Amino acid sequence: MVVEPTPVALDERQSELVLAAGGLVLRRGDTGRVQVAVVHRPLREDWSFPKGKAEPAETLTECALREVLEETGLRCAILAFVGTTQYTDRRNRPKIVAYWAMAPRSGVFRPSQEVDELRWVELGSAGQVLTYRRDRELLDSLAEAGPWIFPRLAAGR
Repeated sequence: MVVEPTPVALDERQSELVLAAGGLVLRRGDTGRVQVAVVHRPLREDWSFPKGKAEPAETLTECALREVLEETGLRCAILAFVGTTQYTDRRNRPKIVAYWAMAPRSGVFRPSQEVDELRWVELGSAGQVLTYRRDRELLDSLAEAGPWIFPRLAAGR
């Protein structure tokens, strides 16, 4: 006797890959040390880097710049690619987030429902503020690339 497998309906939301992008927004503080912007999201009660899902037909760099602007109020210039993180989102979908180092060019932070606080934290202390290990690992990637990113920050490129 042959038993036919029972078809299993796949929940499309759970099998859909979510692509997102964000930024490690960098500036020189008053002491000359490099600082990175971290944002607090009250809905999730976490501290992370600004990021969000890509819109249809949007490139990941466009997404990163848009999401940073939406969450921080800062218009930025991209300095360099930093890396990616991947995890399962709240809806059990695989999610990949690409990050770029950025320098702010203009703008002012204004609290919103999505992001209620922005802090500028020195790179050496940022890991203590960030909620997720994956974000702390991005800081490590930034530290490795820092010798060629930080001069670009100083030059305003």
